[in-house]
Amino acid sequence: MKIEIKNLLDFKRKKKSQEKISMVTCYDFAMAQLVNQSDIDCILVGDSVAQVMHGHSTTLQATTAMMALHTQAVSRGAPEKFIVTDMPFLATRKGLKNTMDQAEKLMRAGAHALKIEGVDGHIQFIKHLVESGIPIMGHLGLTPQSIHQLGGPKIQGKNHEAAHKILQDALALQHAGCFSVVLECIPHLLTQEISKQLEIPTIGIGAGPKADGQVLVLQDLLGLNAKFNPKFLKKYLNGADLITNALNCYASEVVEQKFPTEKHSYESN
Repeated sequence: MKIEIKNLLDFKRKKKSQEKISMVTCYDFAMAQLVNQSDIDCILVGDSVAQVMHGHSTTLQATTAMMALHTQAVSRGAPEKFIVTDMPFLATRKGLKNTMDQAEKLMRAGAHALKIEGVDGHIQFIKHLVESGIPIMGHLGLTPQSIHQLGGPKIQGKNHEAAHKILQDALALQHAGCFSVVLECIPHLLTQEISKQLEIPTIGIGAGPKADGQVLVLQDLLGLNAKFNPKFLKKYLNGADLITNALNCYASEVVEQKFPTEKHSYESN
């Protein structure tokens, strides 16, 4: 019988039973309603919203206000799903009070947990957040908020030293109280080793099949961006063509006066 994720404890139950976790990013009410009706385990309101929904080139333009607004929309659309929201760029870098203020806004917006990228400089804040009743998901490997420091969207952990650092960081996040950790764009054998050593589940994206779960951007797996084709992505729908064809069909019927018909019209009393 499938374990449904209703609360924090279900993540560890999933890992213990070796049942994979399915997660998608979602940013708006309409899509959240669809996810709420699906078998997807949980939702990430990612700071990739800055790119996917607002057209920015990186995640750095996401703000706490932006994340809160989208979290509210998703929580209204998917009341039956466990929702994790990203702490945006620099939200954890301006001292403990600022970190707690930002976290409070996102939790009050409807998040059940928050995700923080990286380890260095974050451990004390993560511990304090967890001790304050805020569940934290970690994020290692390719961390988009550090995209300029990393020199672009490159695979991380490819040599022994870098791989060892990611493994140690994952253990540090677990020790700090994180309930799960996202592993992004790292070699699959490193994912396997981290998943083996951790008691908490790993969620992979571009990290191979040995993670305890997987996360993809909803718009990506639906094929809504025909130009986005990274190696790790599998498109489950040719959404871009389907929607474009529907729009063109509508435009054509309007021009040809095939829509609206009497069936779509109202009668006077």
